[in-house]
This record gives sequence, structure tokens and C-alpha cells, in this order.
Amino acid sequence: MKFSSMQSKFFFYTLLIIFSITIVTGISFYYTISDAIKEEVGLKALQIAKTTANRPDVIEGLYTENPSEILQPIAEEIRIDTESEYVVIGDKNGIRYAHPVKERIGEEMVGGDNDDALKYGLSYISESTGTLGPAIRGKVPIFGYDGEIIGVVSVGYLKTNINSIFLNYLDNIILIILIGLVIGTFCSFLLSKRIKKDLLNYEPKEIAELLKQRNALIESVREGIIMVNQNGIITVANSAAYKTLSMCENDQLIGKEIRDAIPNTNMYEVLKTGEKQLDKPIEIGGKKTIVNRIPIWNEGKVVGAVSSFRLQSEIDSLVMELSQVKKYTEALRAQTHEYNNFLYTISGLVQLENYDEAISLIHSERADQGSLIHFISYRINDSFINGILIGFFNRAKELKVKFILDEDSKLERLPKKLPKHLFVSILGNLVTNAFEAVEHLEEKNRIVRVLIVDLSSEIIIEVEDSGKGLDDDLKSVLFERRVSTKGKNNDQHGFGLIKVSESVKELGGEISIEKGDLGGALFIVVVQKGEYNHE
Repeated sequence: MKFSSMQSKFFFYTLLIIFSITIVTGISFYYTISDAIKEEVGLKALQIAKTTANRPDVIEGLYTENPSEILQPIAEEIRIDTESEYVVIGDKNGIRYAHPVKERIGEEMVGGDNDDALKYGLSYISESTGTLGPAIRGKVPIFGYDGEIIGVVSVGYLKTNINSIFLNYLDNIILIILIGLVIGTFCSFLLSKRIKKDLLNYEPKEIAELLKQRNALIESVREGIIMVNQNGIITVANSAAYKTLSMCENDQLIGKEIRDAIPNTNMYEVLKTGEKQLDKPIEIGGKKTIVNRIPIWNEGKVVGAVSSFRLQSEIDSLVMELSQVKKYTEALRAQTHEYNNFLYTISGLVQLENYDEAISLIHSERADQGSLIHFISYRINDSFINGILIGFFNRAKELKVKFILDEDSKLERLPKKLPKHLFVSILGNLVTNAFEAVEHLEEKNRIVRVLIVDLSSEIIIEVEDSGKGLDDDLKSVLFERRVSTKGKNNDQHGFGLIKVSESVKELGGEISIEKGDLGGALFIVVVQKGEYNHE
């Protein structure tokens, strides 16, 4: 028989177990009662036999010439009074002197269970088959005046009559079994429904599938995720959490108390108050992180909490990259704005019918732009670097900054194994910082120089500005934490050089700062072509 749902399976198997237990219990109960009744009947037969064997008239009757005349009435009277099947009295040779069937008086007692009583003087209970059928019998020896064994008394109850007593109890046993089955069926039904409800009506296969999906989802998230129960014991931790805590996955987090992994955690406060904590700064293992903590509710109670956290440096990098994208957008806007002005000028000259001047302006602009593109394309053979350089030329034009691409610059295509976006990020951040370093100067003094050299084994990038340079005390920490020369309260600055440092390290290169010939800062980046090995 096949069952499609977990509830039906649970109900059926629970009912089967209850049925089996009830049947086994009923049978055991029946045999227990059966044994008890047999023992009680045997003890009753033995007691009657002892009483009969100790009667003086029974002892005296065995000494008479015709014992049957005296013993038969006595035995029948006892049989009737005690409702036993038979009371048999025999001599020391086992010859009957009293028996319910008179015709059998004088015959030898059958059953073969008299020896212990007649030879050894023992009193006992036996099960044997006599002339009336299988019976439970009490056997007691009769002792004469001189202590000699002179006879035996046998009191018996037929097993057929005992079985009828068993059947009277059987009806009650069957009734108890049926009641147990009904109660068990009802309880099994309620229990299966309760379990189904507790599992949110999901089937085991669905739960297993959801668990696989949950694990895959948690592991795919780049943020560290830790989940705890209501006692603060960790129940879930993804790979990113191990990485943030600087632990290998062999160091088991699950099962530990959250404060053992993160001593300064506020998860207990979330478990106590049930309130969310979003975007909270915390230092984990010496690393600055941003943490979100959310309680887990069930039936109006907080049963746990989940925490997600990410390194502050990664968030800062994202902010910086977004800022850089914004700067690239501004460069494109500047180029668009410049060309709009150029088109407006041409339009005005055409309307004034100054065609010669319009044509001259067009040729001049085309020559300048063509010369720029030709020079950059000739010296720099990588389209990614070309693109950003042309963008910065246009941006510099709008900012009234003299942007110089050193005539010694020479770059072949970047090796395929070196990520181009890292070079773009390095160059873009350094040039943008250089623009900002000279924006406060007079227009004639605003100079930014870029040198890109491709040697046989390394690539060198130099970015120099004519600004005021950097203080010596800033140089040692410039790439380690957010440092900005644009004001203490400016939260949008200080990310660029951190990103430059990270990108250079990822490329396996080095970066240094010197005082340039233009009077400002000179950043020198050296990347070995064979060092990059990103996993």
C-alpha cells in the first residue's frame, strides 16, 4: 500500500504500531489471567485434598473391611460442597475407594501422578489426564495412626470447565482491545494533524528541498550570516562568516554560544527585546564591520535571531566605486557639454554667414581632437586605457586643467591574465585625486601628468600633480585608513586611495609616494606581469 502524503503515512504506521501493541498486550493479558486461574484452581484443589486427607473419618474408613461404604459418601459430599469435578480416595496401592462414577470403584487410579504422594508423602498440584479427561489435580497422602502412608486423596477440576472461565474473561479482553484501538486511532489522527501543522503543511521531500535551497542561498551570499536560537546557541553559519571571523570551516561554529565567537555581540539584546538592529558598526576580530540583526518570531515569541555582517572596507569600496562611476559620468557630461558649446558656436557663425570662420573652427577642433586621439592610440594600444585617458582629457578641459600624457608613455595590450578593471580603477582614482589636488590653484598652475610605461617584465604608472603635496605624517597611513585632505567632515572622500592600495595588492604590485617635479604628489605604481595569481 502506497501513501502520497506524510500525514497519511504517519497515521497508518502509528495505527499499525498501536494495533500491534494492543494485540500483544491483549494476548499477554489473556495468558496471564489463564495462568492465574490455573494456579488458583490448583491451590483450591490442593487445599480441599489436604482437608479431606486429615479428616478422622476418612483415616478410620481406610482401616475398615469395606472402606468404600464409608469413604464414598464422604467424597461425594465434599465434591458437591466444593463444586469440584471429582474427589477420589485410594489406598496405598492406588485402588479407588471413592469416585464420582461408582462403577470405577475398586479399579486402579490412572494418570500416573500418584508416586510422589504414595512413596514420598508429598503434597502437590499436577496436570494429568484421568478417566474423566484432562484435569488440574491436588494430590495429598493420607497418613495412618502409626504415621504410615495408607492412601491418597485426589481432587480435580477438568480443564474444559476451566477454559469456559477463561472465555468469560476473553470477552472483556476483546472489549479492552477494541477500546484501545479506537482511542489509539483517534490519537494517531490528532497527532498526525499536529505534526503536519508544525511542519507548515510541508512534505518531508519539500522540507529537504527547501533545506538544500536555503543552504545554497546562504552560501551564495557574500555577507557573513550567523543564526542563533533563543538561548544564543549558533545554529547556522555560512562560509563568509568563517572568513570574516578568520576561522577555517574545520573550527566548528555551530553549537557554540554566540558570545564565544563574538564577545561584543548584541544578539542577546535582540533576543530579549525582539527589536531589529540595522546597519550597526561593530569590530569583529579586529575588523570593522557593519551588522544587521533581526529577531525570528514564532507564535508571538522570539525563538532566535539572525545576523548578517560585512566588512566596512568592502562597503567603503562599493561607495568609492559608485563615486568613481559618478565621476566617469561627469566626464562624459563634460564632453557632451563641450561639444554642445562647440555646436552652438558653429550654429551662430552659420547664422551670421561667417562660413569661413565656421569651417576654420571645425577644422581646428577636428585637428586637435584627431591629434589627441592619434597620439593616445599610437602610444597606448589598449582600448580600456585609451577610453579612460580620452575621458580625462575632456574632463580636464572642462576643469581648466592641463592634462599631460608623458611623451615617453608606451603600453602594449594588457596581458589577458591581468584584470583590466583593476588598472582602470587604479588610474581613475589617482587621476581623479590629482584633479582635486589642483582645483584650488590658479588656472595656469593646474597641471596633471600621467606616465604609463610597459617594460618587458613590469608595467609602471606615474600620476603627478602640481598641488601642495602630502604631509610626511599622512604618507605612512594613506593606504591603511580613510584619509582625506578635503575636510574632516567630508564622508564622501578618503575611499579612493584605499581602493588603489587594494587593487595594487591584488595585482601583486607595489605603490609609493614621492614629491614630484611639479611640486605636488607623485604616485608610482609598479605591477610585475608574472605576479598576479588570483584564486
